Formats: sequence, C-alpha cells, structure tokens
Amino acid sequence: MIFLTLEDIKQEMNNCQACGLAGGRQQIVFGEGNEAARLMLIGEGPGADEDRLGRPFVGAAGQLLDRILAAVDITREEVYIANVVKCRPPGNRVPSPAEAAACLPWLFQQVETLRPAIIVLLGASAFKYLIGGTSGITAARGNWLTTKSGIAVMPTYHPAALLRNPGWKKPVWEDFQKVKERYDAVKGNTPV
Repeated sequence: MIFLTLEDIKQEMNNCQACGLAGGRQQIVFGEGNEAARLMLIGEGPGADEDRLGRPFVGAAGQLLDRILAAVDITREEVYIANVVKCRPPGNRVPSPAEAAACLPWLFQQVETLRPAIIVLLGASAFKYLIGGTSGITAARGNWLTTKSGIAVMPTYHPAALLRNPGWKKPVWEDFQKVKERYDAVKGNTPV
C-alpha cells in the first residue's frame, strides 16, 4: 500500500493488533513533529507518560531530549520524533524482536514519507532494529552510518540511559555536535 501522508499511515495503523502490545496500550504513540523535517529522531518505544498522552518523548527522558536539542540550537518543532514500537511494552521493557518486527513496516513508511536527510537513533533498540549491526550502541555511537537510500544515521545513547548513567552525557553532547554540524549543512544545502 502506498501512503501519501503521515496522517494516512496513522489512520491505517490506528486499530493495529499485529502484536501483543496492542492489548495493553492506552493509545498508539505514532510520532509527531514537522512533516517537512530534515532531521528525524527514533527511539525505542513509548513509556507510561507517552502511552497516556499519545505523544513520544514527553516524560523525563523526553524533557532531557528537549534540553539536548536546545543545547545545539535545534527546536523540537523542526524535527520529527518516532519510536521503533508504537505501543508501550509492559514495565517499559525492551521490545521483543517480534514486537519490533510488527511495527517496523509502519516506521519504514514514516521514514519513506518524511524523507529526512538525517536520522538520530536513540539507544540500543533503535540501533539494533534499524541498522541490525553486530556491534553494540557503545561501539557504534558517534559514528556516521548511511542507509541504502542515502540517509545519514547517527546512533547515540537514549536519553533515559543518560538519566541512569550521567557520565554518558558528554558522549551524547559530542554526538549531537556532529548532528548539528551536518544538520546545518543540510538546511543550508552546503556540502557536508
């Protein structure tokens, strides 16, 4: 099926029952942001606050993400934010491979519709399910990767991980400095 807009995708998946997460959700957390965004952020899955409000990254990790973006002079309004899975895993556990597999086609449709120039993968699950690399997030973070369709990808730690491991804030700061540099080049259409 071909989707012309993000709203088309959202409406199509609104009653999704493809995995067991559907039974425990309050609502689907589809994603939000600028539909002309050149920068997309992808996390793992919604937490309790996100499930309640239907918006990604609105809890403590989301507030930290907002501060990280602000520190590099990027507003939340100019980016698009989504997750690998669209329903909250119980107890905020990591999504299973089957749960991720059920949601990834929706995420890939979002990416295809948005056509961002840059994607930031927030955390190990986003890295694992979108890149499928054999290295972990610690080895991969801070290194630019490129998708088959030419999108620049920067893996970094998830903001929730920074809340548990404050020592990781410096590496994330360094990663977002690289993202900002490339993002400015994309916005200005200058060579990277």
